[in-house]
Amino acid sequence: MRHVLSALVQNVPGVLAHISGMLASRGYNIDSLAVGETDLPNLSRMTFVVVGDAYVLDQVRKQLKKIVTVVQVEDVSASDFVERDLILLKVKAPAGSVRSEIRELVDIFRGRIVDVGPEEIMVEISGRENKIEAFIDRMRAYGITELVRTGRIAMVRSINGKLQQDSDQTHDIPANAK
Repeated sequence: MRHVLSALVQNVPGVLAHISGMLASRGYNIDSLAVGETDLPNLSRMTFVVVGDAYVLDQVRKQLKKIVTVVQVEDVSASDFVERDLILLKVKAPAGSVRSEIRELVDIFRGRIVDVGPEEIMVEISGRENKIEAFIDRMRAYGITELVRTGRIAMVRSINGKLQQDSDQTHDIPANAK
C-alpha cells in the first residue's frame, strides 16, 4: 500500500538528512520526496511517499515522532486529499507535423510548452501520478531527450469550510514560528 505522509518540520539545517537517514537506516524506502518552506518561514513541509502495510506506516510515524525537529506528522492518504506531481520533459520535435501533434497532446493533457528549440520542445505538466505517467508514455514515441520530476505534494481537502484532519501532534509548534 502506498502512503502519503506530510511532516511539518523546523526549518533548520540537517533536518532532511536526519529524516531520510533515519528511514533508510531502518530499511524504509522513500518513493517520493518534496520539501518546501510553509507560510511560516521557520517551518518546512516534507511530503513523502512510502510503500508498505499498516505496520510499516505505524513504524515510520513512530520514528518520525521521536525526532525533535518534527513538529507534526499527518497520514494524508488516510483522508480525502489532493496530490500533484510536476514534470519538465524535453522531447524531439522537428518543425512540421510532428511538432503540431506534440502541441495537440500537450493541450489535451493541460500542459504548457515552456521552451522551443530548433529540434526539441520543453513541456511542463502537473497533475496526478497516473496523468503524468500517461503523458510520458505518449511522448516516448517521439523521443524523450530529458525528463525531471518533482516529488509528490499533497494536501487534505476541506469539508464544509473545515479542515479534515487526522494528524498526530508530535511537538508544539515553536513560539517563534507562529
